[in-house]
Amino acid sequence: MRYRIETDSIGELKIPAESYYGIHTARSAATYSITKRGINRQMIKALTIVKKAAAKANMDSGEITNEIGTAIIASCDEILNGRLHGQFITDLIQGGAGFNMNMNANEVIANRANEMLGGKKGTYEFVHPINHVNLNQTTNDVIPTAGKIAITKQIKKLQVELKKIQNSFVSKGKELANANLISLGQVFTACSNVLNRDLKRIDQAITNLSELNMGVSVIGKDNSVNPKYLKKIVYHINKYSGEDFVQAKDLCDATRNVDAFVNASSVLNVLATNLSKIANDIILFSAANMHEFNHINVEKSLEEEDTIGVLDIVKQIAFYVDGLDVMISRACGASTFEINVYNPIVLMSIFDQLSSLRRGIRTMRERYIDLISIKK
Repeated sequence: MRYRIETDSIGELKIPAESYYGIHTARSAATYSITKRGINRQMIKALTIVKKAAAKANMDSGEITNEIGTAIIASCDEILNGRLHGQFITDLIQGGAGFNMNMNANEVIANRANEMLGGKKGTYEFVHPINHVNLNQTTNDVIPTAGKIAITKQIKKLQVELKKIQNSFVSKGKELANANLISLGQVFTACSNVLNRDLKRIDQAITNLSELNMGVSVIGKDNSVNPKYLKKIVYHINKYSGEDFVQAKDLCDATRNVDAFVNASSVLNVLATNLSKIANDIILFSAANMHEFNHINVEKSLEEEDTIGVLDIVKQIAFYVDGLDVMISRACGASTFEINVYNPIVLMSIFDQLSSLRRGIRTMRERYIDLISIKK
């Protein structure tokens, strides 16, 4: 393998010649090899959206030239289209409040932009990761903002699955009631109602996530940021993300306090609790062999115990989400002032909550609820 030599304040380091990440990312990957899990795809894209929006805002405010800004944006577009994701190699658990994943994005984007302008990887003669890609940004605004973008995207995918299973409960409730299984029909209708309340809580959580703290280039302050940049940054984030974020009125508050993450986790925990209760109720009908349950037949391609196992999976997911919720609350409360050093584990845990719930809900609907039919 061919290598290039890069240098920082610590000394020289060999970097694979074809890598788009640089020396800081390489050192981080070597130091923080904890979970062996990299940044997930939605977080990579969210970081890239922030960098693309910042480049455009810096161009608008005259902070960087159009040539540099255009190269950064073109580099970001490639990443948003699925290229270079393998170059994001920092571990999800890391020190510095996510500083390393921010630098990973800066280096990859800068090296690709340099390459587009005729430069060599690792030299940064045209585009610099700090002076250009990270201009008017810090870890303290980039990581929470990218986290909110990624969570919002994923939570909306969860809503899609939740609406599907809610509709299944509505349909099955009517079907059972029409077959004179009134009590069982009422149970399924009640399940749809509680999930509807969960959907409303999720809508509120999305609203709480919509406030961004972009522009905090000095901890808790915005006085060193170009006012023109500050005015444009959230506008461009919305343009490139397709979401509806707003700039926080109090940047210090929005940087210090990450209660939006705590709220999102809490809402997901309530949903998980409700799903566990639903699974318990259905298992009880089956195990007790109640009269009403004798009138339905669960069609299955699996063995009976495996079909019930689908509901046990839902309960295990609920336990997992509950445990993560406790950890998220403690991590968010343990940070100090404007430096939320535990943001990496907070974001990783919320991503796990979202993906587990989304897949669990889909499995519950496809492998159990939709397969319930009335015996003829």
